[in-house]
Amino acid sequence: MAEDTDGVIVVGAGPVGVLNALGLAKQGIPVTIVEREPTVVESPRAAVYHWAVLEGLDELGVLEAGMREGFTKQDYQYVVWSTGERIRWSMAPLERVERFPFNLHLGQNTLAKIVLKELEAFDHASVRWNTRVVGVEQDDDGVTVSVEGPDGPERLRAAWVIGADGAGSAVRKSLGLEFEGMTWPERFVATNVRFDFSTLDYAQANMQIDSKYGAIIVKLDAEGLWRCTYMEDAALPEDSVRERMPAWFEVVLKGASDYDVVQYSPYRMHQRTAPTYRVGRVVLAGDAAHATNPTGGYGLTSGLFDTYVLYPALGAVIHGRADESVLDEYSRLRRKVFLEVASPQASENKRVIYGDNDPETKERDLERLRAMVADPDLLWQRLIFPRRLRTPSLV
Repeated sequence: MAEDTDGVIVVGAGPVGVLNALGLAKQGIPVTIVEREPTVVESPRAAVYHWAVLEGLDELGVLEAGMREGFTKQDYQYVVWSTGERIRWSMAPLERVERFPFNLHLGQNTLAKIVLKELEAFDHASVRWNTRVVGVEQDDDGVTVSVEGPDGPERLRAAWVIGADGAGSAVRKSLGLEFEGMTWPERFVATNVRFDFSTLDYAQANMQIDSKYGAIIVKLDAEGLWRCTYMEDAALPEDSVRERMPAWFEVVLKGASDYDVVQYSPYRMHQRTAPTYRVGRVVLAGDAAHATNPTGGYGLTSGLFDTYVLYPALGAVIHGRADESVLDEYSRLRRKVFLEVASPQASENKRVIYGDNDPETKERDLERLRAMVADPDLLWQRLIFPRRLRTPSLV
């Protein structure tokens, strides 16, 4: 049995997992990341970082590299597919008060690689790839994590465990926690596409409103890669998603054939949360704790705000500067934010973008969007919304 009674095992090598690991390592705490995949997952996932999370990335020392690998932007627009109307606005008003008045576009796989590179500087940080968690047991002194890796079954020991292993979290399931909520009857299909959407009057970030051709379309890099996420009935066979894709792009790209779907990933959407994010010496974060449909990017944003609260709090507990009860407060406050802010707003965003078939409701939605762009006060409230997903430091 590998044992480190002062250390932390972080399960999951996505952004939430690796950033928590980096934050702990910077405090001198031994940390081991356990990831079931053989390397960083490259499939299309979250790609937009709201302005409000950038300060936290900067504090961890990874924002500069992220801005080199990705790019920042301020422009947004809604595209009304049925009429061609464009409702445009800018994040420029944030420049008056915010240090980072823009969003960062960067694939979460690239961010994970940047953070893992930073972790290489710490001798007390390590990563176990291709290692699957099959059980979690704990006692008063620590946690035993049963895993299956390249060398077979093994039992790892640490003082604490962070479960950051996604919506299907093996850590959460090992704790016997329910994942309360609902699953949408549709699936999202996230695609990385080489095609210059700007030639069709798209901005660098677009929300296309339509019950059939609704989509989130954002530029990913300077080399012509874009993310296009659309929706389909989850009752359709998942193994034939790729066969149905050309018909959708034929319409949206106005018959253009010079596009290349580089990667794609179909996935179910949920509005779910664990009943608690802390059980003894095990703490949940990110999608392992709560899962939302990604319309608006509040899943990744919520996970990052979990991180910015969790690693300082857990570090303070380990170093004897805070009582363990601070982790219960972490659980209570982050769950409250998810239930009262992130999940309701993401659900409303999904309804507006991917279509309400009632013409009167749709027109009311569009009137609200037009009013937002025309009224500086309404626009300001929209721009600062991501701040509502933040929890102040608990230590």
